[in-house]
Amino acid sequence: MATTCIFLPSTPNFSHSSSRSTSAVTRSSLTDQSQSPAAAAKRRLLSLISGQERGLKTQSNPQMLSQIVDAIDSLAAVGLGSVTTDESLSATWRMLWTTEKEQLFIIKNAPIFGSAAGDVLQVIDVEKKTLNNVITFPPDGVFFVRSDIQVASAQRVNFQFTSAVLRGKGWEFPLPPFGQGWFESLYIDDEIRVVKDIRKDYLVVERAPYSWKE
Repeated sequence: MATTCIFLPSTPNFSHSSSRSTSAVTRSSLTDQSQSPAAAAKRRLLSLISGQERGLKTQSNPQMLSQIVDAIDSLAAVGLGSVTTDESLSATWRMLWTTEKEQLFIIKNAPIFGSAAGDVLQVIDVEKKTLNNVITFPPDGVFFVRSDIQVASAQRVNFQFTSAVLRGKGWEFPLPPFGQGWFESLYIDDEIRVVKDIRKDYLVVERAPYSWKE
């Protein structure tokens, strides 16, 4: 989920913190599941990323990173051969954890600019072939990058950035597009999705309890 390092002091104030949402997924998603390989791998992954501050703590803990990647590999093995680029991919996805340095830099340093990074989202519509990468800055700011997408295989989606917008309360500033790439959804269910991208970064997201709109 590529972004640029741009900040502003505000976006709609979504009160769902990643740490709370990770715990909620861990509690609710597995209550009625048997200990299948998928359930066990999912439980382990969510347990490992809980408390990692969306990946900030993992940056300085190679041992934890290795354990998380191993858990991701276990879920990828479960999802091997499945189709993850159909309509199940269409959703507002909220970031729980990532290795992407640009995203983590923004999360870590946003307070310097008088704000704090809120929800970080991927908004995907397979039918319309669109993807928005979104970083929110409560209460009124948002930076988002629009992309066109094309399903390339059962698990891979190609994307091409088309435009970017920096928006505050009552104003917005357009920015030029800046690249292309692909990502693979290694595992997807009705609650979470696990992603690996062209730069070999990893991303774990959950289905947000709201739909983000421009």
